[in-house]
Amino acid sequence: MYLTATKLYNYLQCSHKVWRDIYGPQNEKIEVNDFLKLIWEMGIVHEAEVISTFNNYVDLKDVPVELAFKETMKAIEAKAPVIYQGVLEYGNLRGRPDLLTRTDDGQYIPIDIKSGRGMEGLNNGENEGKLKKHYAVQLCLYAELLQRLGFLKANFGRIFDKENKYVDYPLNQPMNKTTEKSFFEFYGEIKDEVDELINNRKKNLPALGGSCKLCWWYESCKKWGKENQDLTLLFYLGRSKRDTIVQDLGISKVGDLISVDIEEAMRRKKLNKNYLYGIGKSTLDDIVRRAYVLTKVKKPIIRQKITFPVTPYEIFFDIEDDPLNSIVYFHGLYVRFNDKEEFKCFVSKGRTKEQEKTAWNEFWLYIRSLPKNSYTIYYYSHHERTVYNKLLELYPDIVTKEELDAFFSPSNAIDLYKVIVDNTDWPLGSYSIKEIATYLGFSWRDKTPSGALSIEWFNKYLDTGDESILNRIKEYNEDDCKATLVVKDYLSNHAVSITEQNRNL
Repeated sequence: MYLTATKLYNYLQCSHKVWRDIYGPQNEKIEVNDFLKLIWEMGIVHEAEVISTFNNYVDLKDVPVELAFKETMKAIEAKAPVIYQGVLEYGNLRGRPDLLTRTDDGQYIPIDIKSGRGMEGLNNGENEGKLKKHYAVQLCLYAELLQRLGFLKANFGRIFDKENKYVDYPLNQPMNKTTEKSFFEFYGEIKDEVDELINNRKKNLPALGGSCKLCWWYESCKKWGKENQDLTLLFYLGRSKRDTIVQDLGISKVGDLISVDIEEAMRRKKLNKNYLYGIGKSTLDDIVRRAYVLTKVKKPIIRQKITFPVTPYEIFFDIEDDPLNSIVYFHGLYVRFNDKEEFKCFVSKGRTKEQEKTAWNEFWLYIRSLPKNSYTIYYYSHHERTVYNKLLELYPDIVTKEELDAFFSPSNAIDLYKVIVDNTDWPLGSYSIKEIATYLGFSWRDKTPSGALSIEWFNKYLDTGDESILNRIKEYNEDDCKATLVVKDYLSNHAVSITEQNRNL
């Protein structure tokens, strides 16, 4: 079985997916998420646009992978300047880089066309950013294949990104400032691990996490987790901490965590710095407490009194943005005032920066229309604040930094996710707004509510002009805002009584 760039990418996303794709229960595999289909379609469109700019190239895109290696070698022997979708093979390694480009001295450079940025951490050109690990690892495979076949001398590749820029990937350079390990050395390590998995010489375990919901194995792994009472059923306990606890404490089931002697564990940790590596006392306290709530208490616990500001207006706030097209397309506000409630929304009717700017300006015109110091903003997680700071950089003429900072000041804006995490425990594996609000009895009108699917709906709306699709986005966002209201009201109404009850637990 060939080790491919896709398998390396999947390993970085989820180390278990590589094994499960081959040996897992295939009848439990669900249909690919529509959002993932959108990403694939956008990648195909971007790739086609890039290829259309080349005049002289060998096109092997439609040649079956089993036959394309011979055709690629023929093209290289003929000194083709560019080869599109060629195939490289050596031993158990197989790669299909988007492009192979010939240099003046006869070498071939592997290039992948990506619909994302070639680097991460860029900030309007003010810093250098860093190379993306999952891009680098794929290029490492192509570079190794080309070297073994005698067509490349250096560990090197390129990315052609969404901004139509070539980004060089010198694969011998350190991965980041905190390590001397190069991308190519890292690639060698995970290549061996992937080889063990695809040949079934090693089997690792599933782990539940926030990124799992887009995977076709999500329901299957969740089923496995429940059947085995896996530790990753607990909120904020991922694969790494799970494996550490299993190894050092000998505990693999959630229910057994409640018997952990935390003081004894910390005593052993002082004697051995590698014991429970990465897990300190406060983290272990959280883990044991959440296990107790999940398996014994089985209801929410508010650990200390929570108070909220009292203002005439309460505004429950949620945005929708499309990172694939770098646009914020929807700003939603569910407003409660004098026992009346209404939904306000400000929508970009297209993908252009001018349309995005217009929607954001309309949002701020509404906010400024409210009496000064008359409202409290409620939102869920830091995403809104992060995105609005990026919009500030793009459109400094719409709002000043001082006004934006005042809008999100702790006295004016409440991040309910932070309130939840800092003050409460829930018998849930996820503290997302959907999990919490659904637990409290709230239901979305849409049967498949999802921020990822909202992006797919928005792109479909722009392509078709179908107003019913836009209405679906509006209903979804309004329900997100209402869910935030439901969570806030629960915390307000139950804080004292549950705190009193906790004393008797």
